[in-house]
Amino acid sequence: MFGPQRDSENRIAEHRSNLVGIKHLHRLNLPLTNPSRPQPNQPIDIYVTTSGGVAYDSVRCWVDVAGEASTFELALRGSVWNTLEWRYVRHWHGHIPPQPSGTVVRYRIGGRVMGSDGWIFADNQARVFSEATEFALSIDDFDVPKWVRDAVIYHIFLDRFYPGDGVPWKKPTNLSGFFGGTLRGAIQKLDYIQSLGCNTIYLSPLFASPSHHGYDATDYYTVEPRFGTNAELIELIKKAHQRGIRIILDFVANHWSNHHPTFQAAQQDPDSAYRAWYTWQRWPDEYASFFTVKGMPQLNLKHKPASDYLLKCAQHWLQQGVDGYRLDYAPGPPRTFWADFRRACKAVKPDAFLFGEVVSHSEVIASYIPHFDGCLDFLLADALRRTFVLETSTLQEFEAFLAAHETYFPDHFSLPAFLDNHDMTRILYLAREDKAKVKLAALALFTLSAPPVIYNGTEVGVSQRNPLGRFEEARLPMPWGDAADKDLLDYFRRLGALRKQFSGLTSGSRKVVHLNVQKGTYAYLRTSETDAILIALNTSRRSQTIDVPVSAFQISAKDLLTGNRVTVSEDSVSLSLPAQSGAFVV
Repeated sequence: MFGPQRDSENRIAEHRSNLVGIKHLHRLNLPLTNPSRPQPNQPIDIYVTTSGGVAYDSVRCWVDVAGEASTFELALRGSVWNTLEWRYVRHWHGHIPPQPSGTVVRYRIGGRVMGSDGWIFADNQARVFSEATEFALSIDDFDVPKWVRDAVIYHIFLDRFYPGDGVPWKKPTNLSGFFGGTLRGAIQKLDYIQSLGCNTIYLSPLFASPSHHGYDATDYYTVEPRFGTNAELIELIKKAHQRGIRIILDFVANHWSNHHPTFQAAQQDPDSAYRAWYTWQRWPDEYASFFTVKGMPQLNLKHKPASDYLLKCAQHWLQQGVDGYRLDYAPGPPRTFWADFRRACKAVKPDAFLFGEVVSHSEVIASYIPHFDGCLDFLLADALRRTFVLETSTLQEFEAFLAAHETYFPDHFSLPAFLDNHDMTRILYLAREDKAKVKLAALALFTLSAPPVIYNGTEVGVSQRNPLGRFEEARLPMPWGDAADKDLLDYFRRLGALRKQFSGLTSGSRKVVHLNVQKGTYAYLRTSETDAILIALNTSRRSQTIDVPVSAFQISAKDLLTGNRVTVSEDSVSLSLPAQSGAFVV
């Protein structure tokens, strides 16, 4: 899931890189304080470290708000010894002056080298101001949209979901081919999606594209004809809204297809106005691209015409009724773009949900709090898979992670959580087809606070044929009718219904009331003003009876998930859990 990031040598290299030199890393808080979003008309904290063989006698911030420039000095807050580097790291702190809502603040940070007039700038260590990293913040008072708290999201990979009533799947010669899923098929399956308790649909890219996945678009204003028409997308939005279902699109800002007309023009004419939309190592054939894939040239979003084009595209579809965006490969575009993107989208639809794909650790994810309403929770997905499926982490380790993870991020930052997606090994394949493991992971997923995401097919037993040597292995088409796993489907439907019924799962507190690593048993209580819910899990291969110290006043005695036997005494609840099963007791 995290690729080379988890390798110990790479982690050490990242740690050292983040310390040496002058570093801001988009940090707005001092160490050991919770990350937060800047508020209108309040000073904005910024935090910088310096280390290495250069001494600085001044650290300064240059601020630009709507073309008006100002500067201020950061104060030295102290020094901390770092054993890994075997040197001191100095900490600096300052405040950007208060700004009104709707402001985009751009700023650069530099340190003056002691004994000279030279400056070194964070984070790229540039020595010329114009080449310094430009940071940015969008200042507003938009909280996470209220509807997101109760969202249960269904992720549709469009080409592999449903071709439509009476239309057979196509039979391409390989997994990169077209299987024939359509928007018409998605419209016809709205009742099915609603039966899962899902009230939000997140669609894979659907704009004109030469590929099955759509992450290499050629036109952001036109639906790919294989999927349908613009009118059918509008129809999907309207019919979904009639059912109380919201629609989220996958928005790719970092790159698009090398067949995009602007790239074709830039590659064919050295004087084209579009040449500046891209970054060229050597025109016309060497250029920056997404992970060096030549078919996906990277956009130069520091160039205003390119940035403005994407902002208008995003506003257009919000005006057409789209409810938000999943922001693909969010670390690619510069933060200046994301600050402008947030302001542009919220100006059109204040309750649009903007959440990023940031496959990294919590410090990096937290740096996007000023820009997004949330980020996909890859860390929790990893913990769920390691604990309940791979069994490489203990329940003790899972709870240790979860307890810290739940308190690290602020309430105004949403972390939609999932078991698998189109870019990672299917969870059922990872579980070696053991459905019980998938059910345990799903029970945990649906009873934690974060909005759960179901990747289409997970709920009906879609696995894969081979290990994930390439992404397409996790993108097999949906089975329908008798081919679907009815037992697993019923389980997911039950989880969706329970989440909808009990608001305490989305807004209540969580308290661990039982944990026995040796027995493989674990239970936590979710409570709110209206609900008290006991979630119990037995991960072992044998039946277990557990006693949980919960008063009869809080818990009645009914397992709404499986019907497992529950006994309530004056001050405890006793549950008899079959092997690899869970309970939802109210």
